[in-house]
Amino acid sequence: MTINHRLPHFVIIGAVKGATTWIHNQLRDNPAVYLPAPEPHFFSQEYDCGLDHYRRFFDGAAPGQLLGEKSADYLAHPLAAARMASVLPQARLVVQLRNPVDRAYSDYKMLFRRGTVTQGPEAYLDGRPSDQPRFLEDGLYARHIRRWLVHFSADQIKIILFEDVKATPEQTVATVSAHIGALCHYSKRVGANPRNDSSERFLPLPVRTALAPLKEAARPLRGNSMFERVRGLFARQIQYPPLSDPLRARMMDYYARDIDDLETLIDRDLSHWKQRSRLAA
Repeated sequence: MTINHRLPHFVIIGAVKGATTWIHNQLRDNPAVYLPAPEPHFFSQEYDCGLDHYRRFFDGAAPGQLLGEKSADYLAHPLAAARMASVLPQARLVVQLRNPVDRAYSDYKMLFRRGTVTQGPEAYLDGRPSDQPRFLEDGLYARHIRRWLVHFSADQIKIILFEDVKATPEQTVATVSAHIGALCHYSKRVGANPRNDSSERFLPLPVRTALAPLKEAARPLRGNSMFERVRGLFARQIQYPPLSDPLRARMMDYYARDIDDLETLIDRDLSHWKQRSRLAA
């Protein structure tokens, strides 16, 4: 293994459930770019582990590769911007934003299938205090971006929308590649559609919990026809508690002022985020 003591040149900082995995996979398929597969979460959750811990995420990079990483929780973390600025003051940052109502519900569904939350979305998404404030607060994009702008210049931050990925995926990859200083490489293998975990089939939660210690050992088997055939006998699509129209309306009211601020901040028309008839994915 090549030991590499450089630090990343660019970072994809969020938002959680904003399809950041798609742009991560697109860039990771570029032979000129290196991103570690796991999210380091260094500037959010692992900062006390020190820089030597962070550098180890990039030990597999080949000489000459452009280094980057993706940790989608950085955007909303109250300390991540200042921490990153002290270590990577020249970093090129990528932000990918999704309709905050859809993002919050998608985040809720992720923790629901993990068993972290067990009540319906009304218990977490109607604006009242809850034990999962991230569901709503992580979608206050303008507030979070303004915090990053205290520490980084506007030209260091490239903001793309979930709709950009859906409408013009190749152009989105080109835009991000230009921002980070890499030759554009659009991966047809990764494709154009952001991953939608909520539509996947999963093993029942008690089985997933029991098998959790074997997750890494089983990872190389994913895609193997026999493994997938056996898994398919037990996996089921999860039935999530729905997001009701009245709750969606309350959530839109919650985000209205921040969306107005975001439109001004990034000079993008976000009127489609204000329509009340959309269904969360």
